[in-house]
Amino acid sequence: MTISVIIKTLNEEKRIAATIESALVALEGKGGEIIVADSGSADRTIEIAARYPVIIAQIAAPARPSCGIGPQLGFQHSRGEHVCLIDGDMLLDDGFLDDAVRFLADNPAIAGVTGHVEEMHVANLEFARRVNRNAPENRTGGIDRMNGGGLYRRCAIEEVGYFSDRNLHGYEEFDLGIRLRNAGWGLHRLDRRFVQHFGHSVNSYRLLIRRWKSKYLFGIGELLRASLGKPYFPELLRELPELRLWALVHLWWLFCLWLLLFLPDKIMAFTAVAAMLLGVVALAGVKKRSLGMGLYTVVAWFFHAAALPVGLLRSRQPPDAPIESRVLGKRA
Repeated sequence: MTISVIIKTLNEEKRIAATIESALVALEGKGGEIIVADSGSADRTIEIAARYPVIIAQIAAPARPSCGIGPQLGFQHSRGEHVCLIDGDMLLDDGFLDDAVRFLADNPAIAGVTGHVEEMHVANLEFARRVNRNAPENRTGGIDRMNGGGLYRRCAIEEVGYFSDRNLHGYEEFDLGIRLRNAGWGLHRLDRRFVQHFGHSVNSYRLLIRRWKSKYLFGIGELLRASLGKPYFPELLRELPELRLWALVHLWWLFCLWLLLFLPDKIMAFTAVAAMLLGVVALAGVKKRSLGMGLYTVVAWFFHAAALPVGLLRSRQPPDAPIESRVLGKRA
């Protein structure tokens, strides 16, 4: 068997049929399998997926949903020498697998290959336009992680111990990328489309709240916890500039707290804190060309900075231990 397409899902009843059908088309004429790795959907995702010739693996207690658990669950039940990871709201581009397998065959030092993620939802498109396309993870060519998924060599994943850390609620692609690179493997983005992505449209402030409740914002702290003592830890600190920003936010908070506690004139202390806050919002607004976006940016900084120590202090389970699950489908 050549390719295992892993589709990670959590309440994707609106898109899962189209996602599976795109994977079936992409696998035509190839040896392969499709594994729907479900993190406990409460909607009709499983019912719809069961109509297709796919394996359905779903987490079972005590396993709990996380961004990292789906890929590892799918990998646990896969058999292919190549593993393609996509989300349950994506359409796999016909022809990508051919190009990706060919590239891996021609480049034995590359562990994974991906392409461009085309955002199909207007809200996601506007977000994508704000992303720095020159960032290392978004460039064509050599990259440090494969955000959105892609095709991996099974032997490379097995060499680094596991596909995805079940403890991570975010940054799971970066974690896999730095582990692979530390083992001497490379990652590559082809200059072609990999998937079309149909994300959800959510108000920005609601999205922050939802990401806190889902623990997504805890991901960077969890990543730090997972990487402590690892040989690549210094490299991780260099490659995540957001860590420096969150550290500055914490220093800002400590300075404001010091003013409020130790400045004798409390009115002056509150005035100074308020002035600093308004000044930072104004500066962010100038940079974003919108006062509303400036306010949102500062609020987002606060959410991310507050989440970092929470994630750092969360307990961990062995990332390479089998995930508790049940298989609901049968192999073709």
